[in-house]
Amino acid sequence: MEKFNQDLLTYLEGFITENRKEGFLRVLKNRTKHFTIAMEDVFQLHNTSAVMRSCEVFGIQELNVIEQKFGKSIDKEIAMGAEKWVDINRFSSIQDCITNLKGKGYQIIATTPHNDSCLLHEFDITKPSALFFGTERDGLSEEVMQQADGFLKIPMVGYTESLNISVSAAIIIQDVTNRLRQSDINWQLSEEEVLEKRLDWTRKSIKDIEFIERKYFELKENVAE
Repeated sequence: MEKFNQDLLTYLEGFITENRKEGFLRVLKNRTKHFTIAMEDVFQLHNTSAVMRSCEVFGIQELNVIEQKFGKSIDKEIAMGAEKWVDINRFSSIQDCITNLKGKGYQIIATTPHNDSCLLHEFDITKPSALFFGTERDGLSEEVMQQADGFLKIPMVGYTESLNISVSAAIIIQDVTNRLRQSDINWQLSEEEVLEKRLDWTRKSIKDIEFIERKYFELKENVAE
């Protein structure tokens, strides 16, 4: 499969510029799945889109959106194209999301200003972690809190007890990814994952991709004959 993807990528890269190819490689060097973000039933659409944008800017490759109560669509004006570069995993229930992430080896970290949470600068970045963010009004559900492996909060010194979810996510994502890149942890995407994303992003960059791929497969069939 890897050989197939590499051959297809080589062909498709003939339809994009060298600058774009180099840009993909440069960005993917800083992409990670060591951390992933999960958002639980965030009602205000612009917050989901803003968190997606933060994931893209700071190199988080996957965003998990739980839609147990509210349906979601991407607010492209706020996401600023981030939906093309970040993988969105959608779940219809909290439990499905938690089970999926634990199955991938992530510890579940609930972000909350309450409880006896770990302060952001003291958070252990060595373990693959899924950082959960809750609703604007109520925070994370009891279901997430009970199954969390740990709790995390941003240090605050004012009267206000919480920040907007998109602001909290941006602060936390920037901090943990910055520390990750300065560490000796194996945090980068695997060669196979990089190849997969290069192919995905190249396909998204080509107009009439279906026609071009059809021609490629026809060419391969003719050569095989």
